[in-house]
Amino acid sequence: MNKLIDTYGRLHNYLRISVTDRCNLRCVYCMPSDGIELKPHSEILSFEEITKLAKLFAELGVTKIRITGGEPLVRKNLSSLILSHKKIEGIKNVGITTNGILLKNYVNDLKSAGLDGVNISLDTLSKDKFRRITLRDNFDDVLSGINTALHAGISPVKLNVVVMGGINDDEILDFVEFVKDKNLELRFIEYMPFKSNGWTNARFLPYSQMINLISSKYTLTPIENSESVAKNYTIKEFKGRIGFITSITEHFCSDCRRLRLTADGWLKTCLFFPAEKNLKELIRSNTTDSELKKVIVETLRQKKFMHPEIEELVNQENNSMIEIGG
Repeated sequence: MNKLIDTYGRLHNYLRISVTDRCNLRCVYCMPSDGIELKPHSEILSFEEITKLAKLFAELGVTKIRITGGEPLVRKNLSSLILSHKKIEGIKNVGITTNGILLKNYVNDLKSAGLDGVNISLDTLSKDKFRRITLRDNFDDVLSGINTALHAGISPVKLNVVVMGGINDDEILDFVEFVKDKNLELRFIEYMPFKSNGWTNARFLPYSQMINLISSKYTLTPIENSESVAKNYTIKEFKGRIGFITSITEHFCSDCRRLRLTADGWLKTCLFFPAEKNLKELIRSNTTDSELKKVIVETLRQKKFMHPEIEELVNQENNSMIEIGG
């Protein structure tokens, strides 16, 4: 029986685990311009600690785990963590979110470990623009990672695109064409405000404008899927599918089933609120499993019904995206 039910009756069965605050990109909407203060390795959860917590969450009702970062593939032996999570009773799905740069080097190990799917972040199809957005020159590596994942037969492979006005909004139709002959789930994500990430009204493009633009050229057929937070569509004769993450204009808070664990062991019940409880301190002080589970359940009961409106989000103190893990 799932015990992860908040005061609004929402059942939580999805845990996102950040394994590092380090990344090999410096994306302008994720990493503050002056960087972040990296946690010392001693403050980062070990794989043993992560697995211990994953087991406890599974005992409480979590069935799906997604490994995030920073960039999770900069942490050594990530496939061993995937394998250990696949062995946890009750866990049915383990995926990762990556920028794709290192994916070609590890995709076979990840698949052998039982990886159920991968989300790859790519915000432009232009090599020059990629350099401006990420401050790095790894565009070809990301394309290679996408192709390697598809060739290896990992499914699903999702492509995450944060849409920013005046930066990459002119590539929306290019991205749609990009997935025409590829078995990719393309997901356009509304630009969300986080600490020092340059969010402004001018940079924000709502879902309604994105879908109107695409609909002017293609006929979109909705896909009904109650398990997905995305609004998903197919296009006739396309191998790829199109989706939209509408966290700002059409939020899905009423159906939220996610919990987040930061790389340094903090439990977050909402992406847009500060972390609530340091589980790492409890583990390292030899707190019993039953007490840890009690703390997790009680922390979840503090979860608010929805995140603040955009005006408040812009000025709200929160972690940067790279510190949260998405």
